Amino acid sequence: MSKKKGLSKRECATARSTKAHTVSLEPSGKATNGGAGNGGHDRLDRSALNNSNEFYDVACKVMLVGDSGVGKTCLLVRFKDGAFLSGSFISTVGIDFRNKVVAVDDAKVKLQIWDTAGQERFRSVTHAYYRDAHALLLLYDITNRPSFENIRAWLTEIHEYAQQNVVIMLLGNKGDMTAERAVKKDEGERLAKEYGIPFMETSAKTGLNVELAFTAIANATSTPH
Repeated sequence: MSKKKGLSKRECATARSTKAHTVSLEPSGKATNGGAGNGGHDRLDRSALNNSNEFYDVACKVMLVGDSGVGKTCLLVRFKDGAFLSGSFISTVGIDFRNKVVAVDDAKVKLQIWDTAGQERFRSVTHAYYRDAHALLLLYDITNRPSFENIRAWLTEIHEYAQQNVVIMLLGNKGDMTAERAVKKDEGERLAKEYGIPFMETSAKTGLNVELAFTAIANATSTPH
């Protein structure tokens, strides 16, 4: 199966170029792009505002995908609000989204983060949103072996419906629950290496690598060549 590659800044707003780019993480956690880019990039005017009256330069659509119950909504709430949704499991119905503006060097990137339902009955809804996504955070639960084993199926689906050069990052979520671990960290690393995508373990509860993951996406989609 063809591997998905990274998306350059020039493609973030327009997604017109067909040339793929590699996204990697430096030890510092900053994303870097490899390869040469061309084509136009529609940098938004500084007067552009999001719904929180924050200025931004570039808008980028990010999707959270993966099985139901892997913690997509909790990850989003942790990143957006700095809080953890404790208590009963709440399943996303259909699709929801939130915005957050992050600083990348001298630019402000508005991440439009879409939280998708993992249940099969909502899959057709999710498919429709793949097409213009610039980045995908693909999650599994380190305490739930089947959610990891389903990653290949998710990648096949992404290959079918998403644009060719979408950014993908694999996240092993619930990294704080080490006593209940069912998926070794090196298994996630090997799978990510096989598909040529970045990987890290995260925890919505403790905040482990949550900011880093989203910041890496913002860097990957806004750093010029």
